[in-house]
Amino acid sequence: MANARALDKRRKSIRNIRKITRTMELIATARYKKAMDRAHAATAYTEQITKIVSRLAAAGLDVKHPLLEQRDEVKSARVLVLNSNRGLCGGYNASVFREAIPRIKQLRDSVPRFHVDASGKRGVDGLGYRGIAIDQKFLNFEDQPAYAEVEKIAEGYLNQYITGEIDRLDVVYTKFISTSKQVATVQTLLPLGSLDEGVETDDNGGADSGGANVDYEFLPSAESILEEVVPTSFKVKLFKCFLDSAVSEQVARMIAMKGATENAGDMIKKLSMTYNRARQSQITGEIMEIIGGVEALEG
Repeated sequence: MANARALDKRRKSIRNIRKITRTMELIATARYKKAMDRAHAATAYTEQITKIVSRLAAAGLDVKHPLLEQRDEVKSARVLVLNSNRGLCGGYNASVFREAIPRIKQLRDSVPRFHVDASGKRGVDGLGYRGIAIDQKFLNFEDQPAYAEVEKIAEGYLNQYITGEIDRLDVVYTKFISTSKQVATVQTLLPLGSLDEGVETDDNGGADSGGANVDYEFLPSAESILEEVVPTSFKVKLFKCFLDSAVSEQVARMIAMKGATENAGDMIKKLSMTYNRARQSQITGEIMEIIGGVEALEG
């Protein structure tokens, strides 16, 4: 039977750990709610930008933009991997690596010039441990990524793509679907694709009322409007990736800390039962010693 004092000390230690995990769970829950609100707002904005571009395409415009051009041969590519700065978030980072590593190996074998960028200390450490060289490191993003910071990164990628330094950009991140479902995914953000992608259609297969059936007047011109809309579409999509990653991280941490708190509670119950048995055994032994001593004195 284990020593009662040692069991009590261990029980107190686990109680302290439970307080910490419970606090971390509450903090993650509060951060998750704030991050989710921002992600939902960004989703609505992204959808509206996509609708604008789609309706312009449905209007029959013959407009070209460098970000929409599909390049015949990919000579240079980049992969941006979005991870967390901190741990204690379950399998969040591991799921991102499971998607990132195969894509990195595929592009490294097929593209002459290839670079990997990483956001988050866990991503930098994990990729470095796997022997993957990192070109750019972004360590300033937490649960509330700022659009201004993401915009700087996006502008860098836009300039590289327009000047021909890169022909493709893949982003590996965790897509937030719901509180119970987050999926690590790889999304190709550059090139953006053709203008007619995502055009809404009616039941008869034609464009909806916001598309080809409407005549548009462009001031000053359709080209100048697309010069603003297309880069903005890319920036918003990249920002949405960062927001989804932030929300998914907080969900993963919330679930992990809730599980740790519940496990600590179960351990405390088991230790309490073992402690009570050990204490009863100790008390019984002490009583037997007292009885034996009394009998010895009476004899």
